[in-house]
Amino acid sequence: MRLTMYTDFSLRVLMYVGSKERSQLSTIQEISTAYGISKNHLMKVTYELGKHGYIETVRGRGGGIRLAHDPININVGEIVKKMEDDFYLVECFNCASNRCVITPVCKLRNLLHQALTAYLSVLDAYTLQDLLVNKEELGAILFMK
Repeated sequence: MRLTMYTDFSLRVLMYVGSKERSQLSTIQEISTAYGISKNHLMKVTYELGKHGYIETVRGRGGGIRLAHDPININVGEIVKKMEDDFYLVECFNCASNRCVITPVCKLRNLLHQALTAYLSVLDAYTLQDLLVNKEELGAILFMK
């Protein structure tokens, strides 16, 4: 299983803004600079994070973004499930486009489904707070630029 860059960037944005005090706003430009990620990509990611209620946007001069909730209330598994566009590990996971001839008797599908379920279960066990236990160390790297 591999996450898309979109989901990776989403998690990194949340870690970045979560590393700051709630009263401090972050800009897309500073996040872009800190991670070396395209500003255009981050604009799409932050829009989606805002749409799902993970971050809030403050408009105008001196505006920016910040977490909309306490990090302990932001579940990593939930983020991944909302940001990934599909979890079709193999062709037969998508009934609409499946053309695999062995699907009716294949045992691989069940095995991979179990693996995916276990993977998502592990992610569900963590919150953003768990990713921020080393907040000071993250800040030292991210905010030094």
